[in-house]
Amino acid sequence: MNNAPTLLPATDEEILVQRLVARDEQALRVLHDRYSRNLLTVIFRLVRDESLAQDVLQEGLLKVWLSIDRYDAARGRLFTWMVRVCCNQAIDAMRSPRHRFNSGTKSLEVGGAQRAQAPSSFNPEHIGLRELTLKLKPKQREVIDLLYFGGCTQVEAAEQLGIPLATVKTRARAALVVLGQLAK
Repeated sequence: MNNAPTLLPATDEEILVQRLVARDEQALRVLHDRYSRNLLTVIFRLVRDESLAQDVLQEGLLKVWLSIDRYDAARGRLFTWMVRVCCNQAIDAMRSPRHRFNSGTKSLEVGGAQRAQAPSSFNPEHIGLRELTLKLKPKQREVIDLLYFGGCTQVEAAEQLGIPLATVKTRARAALVVLGQLAK
């Protein structure tokens, strides 16, 4: 009995992966043509914004191209691995300060057509807010600057300032109370 392994013909996916590992740019075009529409659908379900989904797709495919050598066929199919890469890219994009800022603003066309009610609570987008923060204590102002103008989370602000998270929360709350009184 012959115990030598039999060579199976390589699948289309295996050949594509081999070409990608060899940095064949034509293979990247094939990858894009074959998988981009399905990947875009998955990404769009996460981000719910067509232009952001397109950006995430391009960044995701670049990441696939740069890290194809980490793909392990024994752990799953190429498409499944690419979906994970693109989903992680989408999550990173949604967590970015730029996305958080852009998702909180509306275009002028939408804003002009709709009459919004006057806000009943403190809103950092108010005109002149930066000038109001100058009346805060310096430690409160640095926290507000990081949280509302710097796009940081409370945890990120605590790390940047080198203070406990509870201190950031306390200073932010005290600053909001003061700003609320000043804005009236």
